[in-house]
Amino acid sequence: MSQSDLTQDDYSALAEFRYLLRCFLEFSENEAKRAGLTPRHHQALLVIKGYRRGKPVTVGDLAERLKIRHNTAVELANRLVESGLIERLQDNADQRRVLLQLTGAAERHLAKLSAAHRDELSRIKPMLEEILQRYSK
Repeated sequence: MSQSDLTQDDYSALAEFRYLLRCFLEFSENEAKRAGLTPRHHQALLVIKGYRRGKPVTVGDLAERLKIRHNTAVELANRLVESGLIERLQDNADQRRVLLQLTGAAERHLAKLSAAHRDELSRIKPMLEEILQRYSK
């Protein structure tokens, strides 16, 4: 599809999609704050828990998934360790690598937040599907 093929419906669908994404992000930020976490801390915990179906996470992986610089991810990991939300572990296979792992407190926070997010996604799913359906034709 070229630029000249864009219709008013295309613009409307894109605008609605961005609006729904923004609403979901606002919901997520508010839920994190309500749970006593910063939105960035919540995002980091989710990366660590959900990374490649439970594979170990390094600071580099965290930086990539959050789209932040490596040194910013190091600082974030430091704050999460200080808050008692993650632990650093040596990789048994490669002693030079440091892995990040959630603590029990982080697991509990994340379970509550993830349940709320799943419910919100279920709520907006019909609207998202309607928008995405327009582009699968």
